[in-house]
Amino acid sequence: MLWLNSVLVIIGIALTAAILMQSRSAGMSGAFGGGAEGFHVRRGSEKVIFRMTVALATLFLITALAHLFT
Repeated sequence: MLWLNSVLVIIGIALTAAILMQSRSAGMSGAFGGGAEGFHVRRGSEKVIFRMTVALATLFLITALAHLFT
C-alpha cells in the first residue's frame, strides 16, 4: 500500500508540472468567450506536452481508482 501512495504522489507532481508547462495563449478571456484566436493546431513540443498531460491524467485516474479499491 505504501508503494501505491508513493506512485500516486509522483504522478500527481508530474501531472501538475505538465499542466504548468503548457502555454497560456488565451488567459481568462478565452474562458468567457473573449478569445478570438480561432482554430489552433498543436505542433512540436506543445503537442508532446499535451499528450504527456493526457497520459499522466489517465495514469493518475487509474492509480487513484486502484488505491480506492485496495
